[in-house]
Amino acid sequence: MNSPLMIYLTLICMSTVFILFLLIYVLRKRHNYSEIAHYFLLYTAAIGIYCFGAGMALTAGTLEQMEFWTVIQYVGMPFSAPLGLLFIMRYLGIKVTKTGFWSLMIVPFLTLLMVITNDSHGLHYRVFEADPVMGMPFIYQEIGTWYAVHGLYIFSCMFVAFVLLLSKWRETARAYRPQIVALLFGQLLPMLTSFLYLIGATPSGLDPVPMVLWLSSLLYFWAISSSTLFAIMPVAKDIIFNHIKDGVIVLDKSYRLIEFNRAAKNNFPLLDKPMYGMEFQEIWLRMTGERFPVELGRTADVQEVQAVIGHSERIYQVSASTMRHGGNSEGWLLIFTDVTELKKLQQQLEHQAFYDELTQVYNRRAFLRQCEQDFAAAKEKSEPFSIILMDIDHFKVINDTYGHDLGDEVLVHIAQTYRHKLQKGQVFARYGGEEFVLALNGFTVEQAEQIGNELRSYLQSHPLVTGERVISATLSMGAAESSKGSLQQLLKKADLALYEAKQNGRDRVAVYKEIVESIK
Repeated sequence: MNSPLMIYLTLICMSTVFILFLLIYVLRKRHNYSEIAHYFLLYTAAIGIYCFGAGMALTAGTLEQMEFWTVIQYVGMPFSAPLGLLFIMRYLGIKVTKTGFWSLMIVPFLTLLMVITNDSHGLHYRVFEADPVMGMPFIYQEIGTWYAVHGLYIFSCMFVAFVLLLSKWRETARAYRPQIVALLFGQLLPMLTSFLYLIGATPSGLDPVPMVLWLSSLLYFWAISSSTLFAIMPVAKDIIFNHIKDGVIVLDKSYRLIEFNRAAKNNFPLLDKPMYGMEFQEIWLRMTGERFPVELGRTADVQEVQAVIGHSERIYQVSASTMRHGGNSEGWLLIFTDVTELKKLQQQLEHQAFYDELTQVYNRRAFLRQCEQDFAAAKEKSEPFSIILMDIDHFKVINDTYGHDLGDEVLVHIAQTYRHKLQKGQVFARYGGEEFVLALNGFTVEQAEQIGNELRSYLQSHPLVTGERVISATLSMGAAESSKGSLQQLLKKADLALYEAKQNGRDRVAVYKEIVESIK
């Protein structure tokens, strides 16, 4: 065996041994790694078969033996590049579906079939014979149409993998960049060697790619054993940092922007990479037109921040925390959680809980909750507190005459008419059915009686007009005042006064003290 051939065989054997060692090493530790190790095992196995077949081909003494070992090479070689691409895609966090996996395998399977059946069609090799000058195991070959398709596909897979890795360089943390370097050279070496082989820049008659794969294997082994490849990967950042729903903005210790994730960009469309290095207050001012309301000089609890983004008002829960290394502050982490829809839902639920669905004024529950607080405060300050209970006169007649739909319109009309006349210290609510109630904090019963008569007169002069119909409604009212006892006792007094107003002809205001005097 001549000296150059011995060198070639030695290099290929080195590649085969290193790849086999790498395959066994990862296989034994596969349970410590994530799913990506499975793709790497398939990738490494394909390269191993390729190198083994190439090494055995250099020992071939006949053309039939060379054809056999060429087929063995093609059991691995066509699959290595797409499997390498899939490995890189998973490493970078790009999802690979079963359909995508098998789609990438179509061309390699066809290539293997073409090589096995080449003698019958010549689509892969038009000529495949021993080199007339150097003899076996050097091969003289003329490529066929499918060889060109196969070569372009293999080169494209390696090139895409290389570009994908290169595109992640900037956003990869410095601690993980050695992994990227190892993988970049692991893809670049066979890609460059393959390119040189295809353009005829390497020794003729031999495929030089298996001769350089030992170096790629060493790079992969170093990355796995020294820089925790498979265990800690930049994909962790992509999954955790870029795929979380909350917007994350990273500032240095001088409050200048150094990083943000996709959710932050979605929340704040004006946020862009040219803003790197700008102070965050200036960035927030550009995005919202206002200063950032959270003080960044100290670790803060979660705070709510309202901002107008574009033409939409949004509400965020903002968490600001320091990033420390070795006990020293290295910067700030701002996490923005968009709670706008949650707040809207909360407001809707609160509205439904405390507002009457028909009239959109306070319901009985909200009225009692508010009045308990106001009444307690009035008693503590010894201030007057009055209540007016109201009942629509002959409401059943209105329903029977005009129908329940117009009856509902009467209720809405009265509620909206009185709601717009409310002043500070007055709480108006639908008490139930056709009853309303008005609480007057700081008002005496005499003032309450006057207000009741004003409301009653105002309603008489502002009937409900719907279409051609004019529907007038009157109210009977009972007023009572108290500075002691309980709210329920005061409501009971107002109810007695309301009963008195109904007994005395309706459409009037009766005061509780008048009932007491009439009994005496």
